[in-house]
Amino acid sequence: MISGAPASGKGTQCELITKKYNLVHVAAGDLLRAEVAAGTEHGKRAKRTHLRCWLQMVKERLSRQDSQEHGWLLDGYPRSESQATSLKKFGFVPDIFILLEILVKRVVGRRLDPVTGKIYHLKYYPPETEEIAARLTQRFDDTEEKVKLCLHTHNSNVESVLSLYNDQIVKVDGTLPKEEVFSLIDRALTELLAKKEAALGSLAA
Repeated sequence: MISGAPASGKGTQCELITKKYNLVHVAAGDLLRAEVAAGTEHGKRAKRTHLRCWLQMVKERLSRQDSQEHGWLLDGYPRSESQATSLKKFGFVPDIFILLEILVKRVVGRRLDPVTGKIYHLKYYPPETEEIAARLTQRFDDTEEKVKLCLHTHNSNVESVLSLYNDQIVKVDGTLPKEEVFSLIDRALTELLAKKEAALGSLAA
């Protein structure tokens, strides 16, 4: 499982993780949008109940053959203690819970290129040319006041979830360059795999 507030670089890290480890990336938000767009029963119910539909959709996706064979990376779920508890009852417990931590300044520095839709950061990911820099705009929800509120909400939700995964949590500084962030995550995953292989080896012996 992976969790991170907006601008934590979670999307980038999910791509890097799934590419190297061949995991099935299960993004809760994407599942919900796909069901609504397809007009399925889940999608129809989602328009009315929204969050309550997520559990069933996530459960079904994690139960598919590809997820069971290759392993999964659950992104954006669970968002509450009750959701985490329900997943646990169904047998879905992560080997590792990656938490990307960021500061307000990380988000406030984001800028949008209205021409390409690309997201930059004034400090961590500056635009390539002065021409691009001149046309960048700040998203309305990236002001310091809105960011503080967003981070507070996210952190409150995460705290209630983390209590169920104390032994699996790996906290990573999301303000570092994306290569360094992935290096830290990669190291944690490599150590995890080594321990699992060692445990299997001892059982086989």
